[in-house]
Amino acid sequence: MSARLTPAAPAISGCPVSAWPPPADVPSPLRSFGEVFYMAAPGQADSRGMRRRGLLKAALPLGATATALGARPALAAGDASSAAPVRRGGDRIDVHCHLIPDFYRRSLAAHGITEIGGVPVPAWSPTLAVDFMNRYGIQTQVVSVSEPGVTYLPSAQDRVAMAQRLNTYTSRDLVHTASAHLKGRFGGFAVLPLGGAVDAQDVSHAVTEARRAVRELKMDGVGVFSSYGGKYLGDPVFAPLMKALDDLGAMVFIHPVTPRGYPDLGLPPFLYEFTFDTTRALVNMLYKGVYQRYPRIRWLAAHAGGTLPYISYRTSLLTLAPAIAQQVGAAGLDDSSPCFRELFYDTALSPAPQAMKSVRELAGTEHILFATDWPFASALFPVAGDPAPQLDETFSPAERLAVERSNALAQFPALAARLGVEPA
Repeated sequence: MSARLTPAAPAISGCPVSAWPPPADVPSPLRSFGEVFYMAAPGQADSRGMRRRGLLKAALPLGATATALGARPALAAGDASSAAPVRRGGDRIDVHCHLIPDFYRRSLAAHGITEIGGVPVPAWSPTLAVDFMNRYGIQTQVVSVSEPGVTYLPSAQDRVAMAQRLNTYTSRDLVHTASAHLKGRFGGFAVLPLGGAVDAQDVSHAVTEARRAVRELKMDGVGVFSSYGGKYLGDPVFAPLMKALDDLGAMVFIHPVTPRGYPDLGLPPFLYEFTFDTTRALVNMLYKGVYQRYPRIRWLAAHAGGTLPYISYRTSLLTLAPAIAQQVGAAGLDDSSPCFRELFYDTALSPAPQAMKSVRELAGTEHILFATDWPFASALFPVAGDPAPQLDETFSPAERLAVERSNALAQFPALAARLGVEPA
């Protein structure tokens, strides 16, 4: 394995301050990522000696200029976009990142949407995406549309038109592009024309678009949200869609949304509510029988499955698995629902060992896929190098290669074929 590049970050002592919003005199680079990652006053030493490199990455180098989540950080001298990618014996596949084409950004703005998850909508273009990939040794991004998808559009006709436009653009201009500059750099999850108040008509349109996206546009999977207007994915209204996704044998990416009526703690909801809504969706589907009735769907849960890995035992208590494990003295994987162990989990915003070791205990390394959540997480990537050095604290070098590449190739065979490689 080649040596990793690590950013030359200043040695900052202290721990995150809990007050919100941050003081105005905090240096702007430390107000990045939704102004969450500003640090305590110098001299407040971390009791663990600042062991984890992730905290140093959170405290951005003072020369960076990423002043808001999604803002493109300035590159230091020598970090030009033409710099050679960081190679690790095989380039990374990023399964959780987003696209925001100009026509979609304009539509969002026309409806008063300038923030997502409590942070500003970031800059995006294919050129910016390729620049980011090159600087972090990423061969391909499997892109998706984040919250709000097309739920903000008032009519079913408008939602269908926008979903079709987004999916056609993703397929034609990114996934199956004729551009030599972009070829092989993108995969894609389809967005579905579901609204905030889902009804049978919405679901029928979603079924049609899912089939078009997978069969005609040859996209790599389908993206859904954790909930739609308070309805979670186990709701009976979604049954026709689940049947269609099962028939397609689709990889389905579950991305969180800001839930209705959440308690406002004065913090951007991406920080914690996103994780909780993902957890609600995954647990809801377990008890509504979705995993059992539609076994051909492969589910990819964003952000390490929210809080599910940590509470997988507790949330399995109404199933037979914990009781059987208790009676026979089994331990480890056998005390959580087998359905949770069959899900796939990404590393986006969750590379630290507290999350990854829990996911690994639940589902095994082969069910973990690398992700960055770019461009929404741009502030975490101020300079070129290793995009997730914390993964070394959970995985061996060989396991990291699996997490960052071969696991994705195994689950996205069409992507592997486009790249001209054999799935692991």
